[in-house]
Amino acid sequence: MPVYQAPLDNLKFVLHEVLGAESLSSLPGYEDATPDLIDSILEEAAKMCEEVLFPLNQSGDKEGCTWNNGTVTTPAGFKEAYDAFASAGWCGAVADPKYGGMGLPATVGFAIQEMICSANMSFGMYPGLSEGAYNALYLHGTDAQKDTYLPKLVTGEWSGTMCLTEPHCGTDLGLIRTKAIPNGDGSYNITGTKIFISAGEHDLTKNIIHLVLAKLPDAPEGVKGISLFVVPKYLPDTMGVNAVTCGSLEHKMGIKANATCVINFEDSKGWLVGEAHKGLRAMFTMMNTARLGVGMQGLGIAEVAYQNGLNYAKERVQMRSLTGTKAPDKPADPIIVHPDVRRMLMISKAVTEGCRAMSLWIGMALDLSEKHPDPHAREEAEDLVALMTPIIKAYQTDMGFEIASNTMQIHGGHGYIWDTGVEQYARDARIAMIYEGTNGIQALDLVGRKMGVGFGRLLRRFFHPVHNFIEENMGNAELGEFVMPLAKAFAKLQASTGLIAQKGLKNPDEAGAASSDYLRQFALVALGFMWVRMAKVAQEKLKDGDASKKEFYESKIKTARFFFERMLPEADARAKMVMAGAKSMMDLEESAF
Repeated sequence: MPVYQAPLDNLKFVLHEVLGAESLSSLPGYEDATPDLIDSILEEAAKMCEEVLFPLNQSGDKEGCTWNNGTVTTPAGFKEAYDAFASAGWCGAVADPKYGGMGLPATVGFAIQEMICSANMSFGMYPGLSEGAYNALYLHGTDAQKDTYLPKLVTGEWSGTMCLTEPHCGTDLGLIRTKAIPNGDGSYNITGTKIFISAGEHDLTKNIIHLVLAKLPDAPEGVKGISLFVVPKYLPDTMGVNAVTCGSLEHKMGIKANATCVINFEDSKGWLVGEAHKGLRAMFTMMNTARLGVGMQGLGIAEVAYQNGLNYAKERVQMRSLTGTKAPDKPADPIIVHPDVRRMLMISKAVTEGCRAMSLWIGMALDLSEKHPDPHAREEAEDLVALMTPIIKAYQTDMGFEIASNTMQIHGGHGYIWDTGVEQYARDARIAMIYEGTNGIQALDLVGRKMGVGFGRLLRRFFHPVHNFIEENMGNAELGEFVMPLAKAFAKLQASTGLIAQKGLKNPDEAGAASSDYLRQFALVALGFMWVRMAKVAQEKLKDGDASKKEFYESKIKTARFFFERMLPEADARAKMVMAGAKSMMDLEESAF
């Protein structure tokens, strides 16, 4: 049977000792977000995840959702778990208190998301989609729309979706065919079919609020003609049935306890959100929220997979250690003594702890972008979030799948068997690399959009703090083994950035060919920045002589050493791939494949 324990010690270490999350309480609206309150919130969330959500993960996967004549039933126990989750206020954890939310910082919300995704990724998608719908309406809806929908989304009485994809188009949303015909009374009739709609139909809530992309009769061609509409399953004023139906459920590789639906709109009544033909801007509010949320799915799966790999490696005995018997009281040694098992476990540990720090760092930037009283500080933070969103989404989901696969490998043949629970993590993790924009699209977003904003303004939001940290700590002898390799990797990242900018202007294929390798190079440098900061804190704490956490801090330093010696060198290889250019990738004639 699989295991999971919320990594509270690691979460608190990053929040309080590395990032100084106590500073959040100085932001307007977050005055109550003291370290004690944050810790108590995380502890309660951990109980919910460990005791309510995690026990349903494997059974939910086995049973899946069922469709019967348009009605979808979630697996046994999900409805009761959702009611408990909602009644405890978790659906509105980061929502505005004006609409009944807890008003917690996004940073704390990220930590909660990680635990939910570790415990039960399929379950977490139901409130996760609602949060995206909440954000879109909160930022772009009318006051009447906010008053109608937000309180119900916050309590969890209603849930939300985002309806983008159609059978003939996914990423290229300019090709959508769903139509919106004005009725003359402020409402519109929405007609079209959307596919791959997560949480599109289920039995958890009394109403489902669909945020739908559609085109008006006078819409310009392409993405400039997209509008966003709120289309409820039941009309909010009368709770009468709207013409919104679930045509079928997808039969999927993973996340089987989340309903992935075909949703048909047949003259369904909807209302415009934001401006006509400006729907993509409003929808990106949901998509960016979702992309960061999917990055947390990758981290959550990586954490729970790592815990199960570690647990098995300590219990499973096979062969003797290469350097001599380590468990003389047993017929063989636990497999954790073997170097290759250690390699996989150390990668898992270095990635999960590094990505946790990176995610929470960006969570704090998100809070600053929304709450800081200084407009310039808000802009700087917003730029950093925008830059790092594709990196968090792509790298953390890539590694979530890799770590889940490594956990299967650690389990050997037992990892391929459903009963152990670990093969589910690989199946669940794989979708995160695809939806909310494939990871290749994230790489194109990084080099094609984010890199050029304001002549590199977004890049400077990352480059400057890394440069400053290196300069400030270059003379720190104890930290030298981490600072020096980071400085070299950072210099190569800057060189790669300049090369892509130069070549990409002449030939866009050059930027496209380099994009995935550049994103991985960037992610590794970002993790290096996180690990050197964690190592510095650990060294300082050890000097303070806190014996109760000596092993914890030493573990941080040793894991940092592994990252810099065994993982950061990949950034050098990725730099060489970037430098190789597009010719060998694009030269082969299509007919020769």
